[in-house]
Amino acid sequence: MSMGMTLSILSGVFWTIVYIDGIRVGMRDKSYAMPIWALGLNIAWEFLHFVLGYQAAGWAAQVVINGVWFLLDIGLVYTYFRYGRKYFPESLKPSLFYAWGILVLVVTFVVQAAFILEFNLVMAATYAAYLQNLLMSVLFIAMLVGRGSSEGQSMLIAVCKLLGSLAPTISIGVLGSPMFNGRNTFVLIIGILMAVFDLLYIWMLAKRKEGEKLEMEGG
Repeated sequence: MSMGMTLSILSGVFWTIVYIDGIRVGMRDKSYAMPIWALGLNIAWEFLHFVLGYQAAGWAAQVVINGVWFLLDIGLVYTYFRYGRKYFPESLKPSLFYAWGILVLVVTFVVQAAFILEFNLVMAATYAAYLQNLLMSVLFIAMLVGRGSSEGQSMLIAVCKLLGSLAPTISIGVLGSPMFNGRNTFVLIIGILMAVFDLLYIWMLAKRKEGEKLEMEGG
């Protein structure tokens, strides 16, 4: 097995853990674990690249992984609509909260479709995935700060997101891929930025959890 294939499998495993633990933590804390804009981009990416990927390559490994991720993301979407209302102003009508969530899903689907229309399937999948992953890294930090607690978050999600993103960054941005005729500078740069924000989030989450532990022990 080549190093590139090994890294792709590792990425798939780590991201699958992110999604599964996101559902678990969301149900446990009656919260949601992935910011809605990142979630919308993710589920749209997975649906489109599962369907179009199957049409282009059949049941290739990545196509199967995309399908599994899509099914898991449905669980994450459920936790958002089931528990996300409490993070919005109480004066906001519930119908507006649901309408906002649906609007986000529609807009992110259109954005992913635009990438595919502008680029070929491989380029669209890669560039969109890295940009939405960078956005997710930033939004995780914003979510932690906005909630003021570790509710709906876990260190397992944070670490596996970092590792799941580093694996393809090394494969495509450092080792190089035949699909990109060698190393891809865009992937490498965005991958480094993701790692910086992911490490910052891990540090902030660890400090937050430590503070919550001390509060529980003292209170």
